[in-house]
Amino acid sequence: MQKISVLLFLAWVSFLFYAGIALFTSGFLLTRWELTNHSSCQEPPGPGALPWGGRGEPGACWMASRFSRLVLVVIDALRFDFAQPQRSPVSGEPPVSLPFLGKMGFLQRLLESQPHHARLYQAKADPPTTTMQRLKALTTGSLPTFIDAGSNFASSAIVEDNLIKQLSSTGRRVVFMGDETWNDLFPGVFSQALFFPSFNVRDLETVDNGIMKHLYPTVDSDKWDVLITHFLGVDHCGHKHDPYHPEMAKKLTQMDKMIQFLDPPRGLVKRLKNDTLLVVTGDHGMTISGNHGGESELETSVALFLYSPRALFPSAPAEKPEIIPQISLVPTLALLLGLPIPFGNIGEVIAEVFSEIEDSQPRSSALAQASALHLNAQQVSRFLHTYSATAQDLQVQKLHRLQKLFSKASADYQRHLQSPQGAEAALQTVIPELQQFLRGVRAMCIESWARFSLVRMAGGAALLAATCFLCLLVSQWAASPAFYFGPLLKPMASGLSGAMVCAGLLASTGLKLDFVVVGAMAAVGSLLPFLWKAWASWGSKRPLASLLPMPGPVLLLLLFRFAGFFSDSYIVTEARVAPFLLISLILLLVARLHWEGKLLPPKLLSIPRLGFLTPTGPPQYSAMHAVGLGVGLLLCIRLAGLFYRCHEETPVCSSSPLLSPLRSTVGGRAKNLWYGACVGALVALLASVRLWLRCYGNLKSPEPPMLFVRWGLPLMGLGTAAYWALASGADEAPPRLRALVSGVSVMLPRAVAGLAASGLLLLLWRPVTVLVKATAGAPRARTVLTPFSGPPTSQADLDYVVPQIYRHMQEEFRGRLERTKSQGLLTVAAYQLGSVYSAAVVTALTLLAFPLLLLHAERISLVFLLLFLQSFLLLHLLAAGIPITTAGPFTVPWHAVFAWALMAAQTFYTTGHQPVFSAIQWHAAFVGVSESRDFTWLSAFLVGANTFASHILFAVGCPLLLLWPFLCENQGSRKRRQPPGNEAEARVRPEEEQEPLMEMRLRDAPHHFTAALLQLGLKYLFVLGIQILACVLAASILRRHLLVWKVFAPKFIFEAVGFIVSSVGLCLGIALVMRVDGAVSSWFRQLVLTQQKAGEKSSLVYTGAGSSAREAQPHLLPSCSQEPLTSGTSLFYNSRS
Repeated sequence: MQKISVLLFLAWVSFLFYAGIALFTSGFLLTRWELTNHSSCQEPPGPGALPWGGRGEPGACWMASRFSRLVLVVIDALRFDFAQPQRSPVSGEPPVSLPFLGKMGFLQRLLESQPHHARLYQAKADPPTTTMQRLKALTTGSLPTFIDAGSNFASSAIVEDNLIKQLSSTGRRVVFMGDETWNDLFPGVFSQALFFPSFNVRDLETVDNGIMKHLYPTVDSDKWDVLITHFLGVDHCGHKHDPYHPEMAKKLTQMDKMIQFLDPPRGLVKRLKNDTLLVVTGDHGMTISGNHGGESELETSVALFLYSPRALFPSAPAEKPEIIPQISLVPTLALLLGLPIPFGNIGEVIAEVFSEIEDSQPRSSALAQASALHLNAQQVSRFLHTYSATAQDLQVQKLHRLQKLFSKASADYQRHLQSPQGAEAALQTVIPELQQFLRGVRAMCIESWARFSLVRMAGGAALLAATCFLCLLVSQWAASPAFYFGPLLKPMASGLSGAMVCAGLLASTGLKLDFVVVGAMAAVGSLLPFLWKAWASWGSKRPLASLLPMPGPVLLLLLFRFAGFFSDSYIVTEARVAPFLLISLILLLVARLHWEGKLLPPKLLSIPRLGFLTPTGPPQYSAMHAVGLGVGLLLCIRLAGLFYRCHEETPVCSSSPLLSPLRSTVGGRAKNLWYGACVGALVALLASVRLWLRCYGNLKSPEPPMLFVRWGLPLMGLGTAAYWALASGADEAPPRLRALVSGVSVMLPRAVAGLAASGLLLLLWRPVTVLVKATAGAPRARTVLTPFSGPPTSQADLDYVVPQIYRHMQEEFRGRLERTKSQGLLTVAAYQLGSVYSAAVVTALTLLAFPLLLLHAERISLVFLLLFLQSFLLLHLLAAGIPITTAGPFTVPWHAVFAWALMAAQTFYTTGHQPVFSAIQWHAAFVGVSESRDFTWLSAFLVGANTFASHILFAVGCPLLLLWPFLCENQGSRKRRQPPGNEAEARVRPEEEQEPLMEMRLRDAPHHFTAALLQLGLKYLFVLGIQILACVLAASILRRHLLVWKVFAPKFIFEAVGFIVSSVGLCLGIALVMRVDGAVSSWFRQLVLTQQKAGEKSSLVYTGAGSSAREAQPHLLPSCSQEPLTSGTSLFYNSRS
């Protein structure tokens, strides 16, 4: 019951953190209201007559259409410089040679040969730069919200007014080819459609070739009014390689030929009629690593190219292309095609395309531009009026000021229309006023739609802070001898009752049931009473300083890390700061061991040391051994630092080439050498785990988990190496074998994952990895060891020998030895019990590591090897400073927990991750997933597992912080047996010191063992909770900071998801240890039942790490088995074979 209470309590504490995160998120990352209003031809955007040509009917809705057809070519991730020519930055110098420059030369030739027909703009996309949000913006003219970035995995239909719906409602035939995301956004709208799966970033050709196969026949068929194509090859090339790879030049050249011609009769431009407008654009850009999602300059810079067979622009283009908002395309296309502007548009028309009007009654360019801008401004003003009445989240003062500006500009426009004299010059003053209004509205919306609910934000932060205090309070309470588990389950019952009452009240009043609010109410309702009772019964009796018994340096480092989250510079450079903090903590640990006398030779232990008490026990490690551990740790951290990815806010930084997959490596010899190094790291990792299990004897166990370690792990390693070989050479495979290579590449990761799952199930089924031997014959009699020769001569000698003699006489009196000798008992010997807990955790971590490793690039195997070695060294170094107690309570010091959390953060960065969306490694979504399948939540799970692999491993392995000091007792005890020059002292020590119990000491006090697991879990949650609390406070205080959506908001999201993953992993790791503990108890019970069935002809005998036997110790067994053992049962116990 205690174990269940601990797991439920940890789950409840995690729920409190989740509730705080959800409450804060609901106030911080709010989405704007999506209005369902639609513009129509019959309803003008405002009072007054429509401009010349507008008849309020399809084709001439608000303004006469200039084009009846549109070809929209969307080239995914078409960055602006991809469409630029290869020019020299300084005249007289050779041009800069980059693979992507100058590859779309046909666009440049059109600009030079037909300057009045073509124009190239640098369009600025609004973040987040994910495909779905950009497509929404390109069709609605609205701004995407930050939280919508998550729905890029599962696009939903657009409910707002948009260009596609307007085209369909006016009877236009819309044909689409390309990215299937359009089908999710506009289901059932297209008259003809050819959709292709969009998420397989490794495929550069299928979508593009499929579009080009049907593009020209469709154009010739004349069964379309609007033709939309969405090419994916450029974007996939960036994800798979990067913009500087030679494949990018090939893809851009292919796009250029598509626009130009494959041969003169089949050229796309050659086929355009005078009433057709060609638009070539991208949805977003890409970083130097080929990713996108953020708001860096390269991600938001998009090429926008317009071309018409007839003159469209009054003058030649400027030398430097104009920079315009990307959403300006929406109102521009709507008016050019004779459509109403979508109701929620806040974009500004591109004024210069309305300069020429060919009609029998020509108008001036200024009038045409002013008319288009006035219609645009009327539509935006109508939207603001409707939206402000619905949402009421726009800034009132700015809204009134903008409305006054529009009223003035509209009055001026109407007045100048009625007075033809001087209208041309007067309209030139109206145009800037209308543009100022439109740009002011867009700026206000950008600022206002980052709106916040301060009440929810404050409530979420307060709930997180209270939960952190709860972790601190209960973790210290669990370390006290008076701790009991009774009150742990009460808050969950009260919280559930509070949630039901809150839900009932909301339902009875007819209010909307907000699950975030209900969860927060349940959390608060269960947290406050528990905190009050815990503080009243235990916390108030202790000074506040005792609740935070961290050493000063550790507290200082924790506060430094807490304060760092308020600095954008710290977050940007955290990949460098986290290893620095970890190195500082390691040096502090070694210095602390030295000053506490735990590294001194025995002869110097009695000398008083300045500022410290004289040590009472011998050192657990030699000075050279501890220093060696520290040096090894520092070396591993420095080597792992070679694997780093630069934050998008550090453009001068260059990410490590070691993070790229082997398939992008140029040169067969280099690729083979790196493949050999990766396989070598994999073999070294397998050998290290097997060597560790062999060292502690668990590998000799005949239990199924150890059999799997012997045979299953090598198979997993072989499958991983084979997958790497196929993945790195898939592009070089012969065409006949590519289907086979693709199929095998899908099956191998599945096989490895299946083997890992099988191993974990075997471990849960039979977690006690011991070797049991049964032998007939009498056990060796217990001998009485004395530290003196001859009879006892002092009271100390008598105090030592009398209890042993008395116990020996008791056995003789009961006739135990005579009875066992005469009947020839059956002796059962058990080996490897001393490491049974840690062996299960290490095995589980190894089984988890292989599937996670498959989700990363091949060279990350070197990081995983360093991770295991680094963790081993850190655990040994931490164990040197943790005293081993026999009766409890057991504790894990704060510096150990903080060091473990720091190493998890360091590993997150050394595996090539950053807390930005553009650094997400999307290739993990296709490991073991068939390319023919659509994207599913399985792929989202794989991406999450790749991103938070370090959180998973360190959270599951967290119980090792408690187990490892007991595991190291064996090494320390063996060293203490015969220290040089102290043979006499070794003979004096009692036998119990010679035979270490190791992890079986934890079973001496099962109550304290369970309390220690609870304490460890709460401490780890506290350290992680402090980090998420810092992110919450930083995002709250700096919510109007320039980089809030670029740095602080992504950091908060990554920390929040990382906390959820870590908390689940922590509960699973502690549950695994409890499962092993329960299995050990069951194992003892089975031995007792076997002894009872065999009667007096069997015995169970304990031994220590050596070969000498000693009497059974019933206190090592569960309470239910102590009674039967007193009737003459003894047990061989051995920590190692």
